[in-house]
Amino acid sequence: MTTIIRQEDIIASVADALQFISYYHPKDFIDAVHVAYEKEANPAAKDAMAQILINSRMCAQGHRPICQDTGIVTVFVNVGMNTKVEGDMSFDDIVNQGVRQAYLDVDNKLRASILADPDGARKNTGDNTPAVIHYKMVPGNTIEIHVAAKGGGSEAKTKFAMLNPSDSVVDWVLKMVPQMGAGWCPPGMLGIGIGGTAEKAMLLAKESLLEPVDIQDLVEKGAENRAEELRLELMEKVNALGIGAQGLGGLTTVLDVKVKDYPTHAANKAVALIPNCAATRHAHFTLKGAGPALQTPPSLEDWPEVSWEVGESVERVDLDSITPEAIAKWKPGQTLLLNGKLLTGRDAAHKRLVDMIEKGEAMPVDFTNKFIYYVGPVDPVRDEVVGPAGPTTATRMDKFTRTVLEKTGLIGMVGKAERGPLGIEAIKDNKAVYLMAVGGAAYLVSKAIVKARVLAFEDLGMEAIYEFEVKDMPVTVAVDSEGVSVHQTGPQVWKANIQALKLK
Repeated sequence: MTTIIRQEDIIASVADALQFISYYHPKDFIDAVHVAYEKEANPAAKDAMAQILINSRMCAQGHRPICQDTGIVTVFVNVGMNTKVEGDMSFDDIVNQGVRQAYLDVDNKLRASILADPDGARKNTGDNTPAVIHYKMVPGNTIEIHVAAKGGGSEAKTKFAMLNPSDSVVDWVLKMVPQMGAGWCPPGMLGIGIGGTAEKAMLLAKESLLEPVDIQDLVEKGAENRAEELRLELMEKVNALGIGAQGLGGLTTVLDVKVKDYPTHAANKAVALIPNCAATRHAHFTLKGAGPALQTPPSLEDWPEVSWEVGESVERVDLDSITPEAIAKWKPGQTLLLNGKLLTGRDAAHKRLVDMIEKGEAMPVDFTNKFIYYVGPVDPVRDEVVGPAGPTTATRMDKFTRTVLEKTGLIGMVGKAERGPLGIEAIKDNKAVYLMAVGGAAYLVSKAIVKARVLAFEDLGMEAIYEFEVKDMPVTVAVDSEGVSVHQTGPQVWKANIQALKLK
C-alpha cells in the first residue's frame, strides 16, 4: 500500500526541526557535558563548560539560538519506496522551503550564513538556503528525515586523507586533532568515516555525527568489531592529548568518537575526520502520511543547575579608559569581565579595513586604544538589544592582524579559540592582547551587551562594524602582550598531568 505524504507536511516538519535544534541541545549531549564538567580538574576548562551548560539552559528557556552561527543545514532523507509525495515542488525545493521558513521565523530569526558564488561575489542568499541534501531509497512506506545545522567553525576543521592500506588510522587521527586547534569548540564529538571512496568516507563521517552520545554504553558492553575498537582507543588517546574544553587544557576534549566504515578498493584506505562542536544540533523525524512530524520539547529538568561564580582573581576592566600599560599586566589564563564600549568586526570588515589602509583612506571608526570583537550576531527579536553574539574563530583574522594593529591604534581583540603564528607574532610585536570568549555560549554572552549600534559598513549585515556597550562580559586572556598563548601552554601542562595520573 502506497503512503501519500503532502509536501506541506514535509516543509512544516523541516522548519519545526530546525527551530527546535537552534535552542535545544540533545539531552545525551547535555548529560555528557555535565559529567565532564563534574570531573574537570582545570579551573579554566571547568569555567568554560559551566558557561556552555548555563547558555544551553538559557536557550531552552528563551527559545533563542545556542550559537550565533546557526549553521549550514545538512539533511539526510530515507525515502520509503512505497511512498508518494503529493505536491508540485521537487524534493530539494520542499526541503529548502522548510529551511527558509525556519530561518526567517519572526519569533526566533536565525542567522543566514550561506553565500552563493563561493569563489566570487560570495553574496548572502538571505535565507540560509540551499541546504546540502542526501537521499537514500529504502524499503517501506514512510519518509525518515535527519536534519543538522553545522557551524562553520567546526566544519572548517574537517580533515581527509587517502592512507596507504597498512597505515594506522589511530596515528593519523592523533596527528590531525592537535592541528585542528580549538576552533571546533571542544568538548564535542569526532565523526570518522573509513573506506569507500573519498566522498563516501566524508559522508560516513558526517552521518556518524547524527548518532547519540553513547560511548559509556560501549565501555560497559565492550567492542565487538574494529569500528568499536577504534572508538574506545581514540576516545582515550584523544582525551590524553590534554587539549580540553575550548583548547584551554583539561581532562575532556571529546565526549564521544563515532566510527563508520564501508568496503573499499584494495589499494585504498580513505579516512575522513569531522568534528561536531559544543553547539551540536541535530534531530530526526518520520513522516507517515498523517500530517507533520513535530518535535517534542524536553523538560527543563533535563538541564543541570550550574552556576558561574565570579572568583576573587577576576578583574573588571573598563574598556573606555584602558591603556597599553594596563594590558601589559594581564597574564595568560586570567579571567576578565569587560565593561564599556567594544567594537566589532570580522572577516569582511577586516578585509575592507585593510583595503582602505592600503589606499591611504581614513578609517571609518577611531580604533585608538580600543578592542574589537570578532562576531557576527543574530538579528535581535522583541526587546533584545542584540541577538546571540558568540565569538567567531580568530585565526581567520590572523592575516589582517599586523596591518590593523600597526595602522589603526587598536590594542586588543576578542574571539574564539587560538591564534596562529602570524597573529601571535603581530600581537607580541605591537604589545597588544588577545582575549577569548567561550564558543557555544552565544546567548549568555549577548546578555552582557546592553547597547548596540552600527558604526560602519552597514551593507555587510552581520559583518558590519558595531559598537557594543558591554557589562561584565566574561573573557579569558588567551595571548598576552609578550606573545604567550594559553592555547599552547594549557594543553602542554594538562597532557603531562594526564600522563602522570596514568603512571600512578
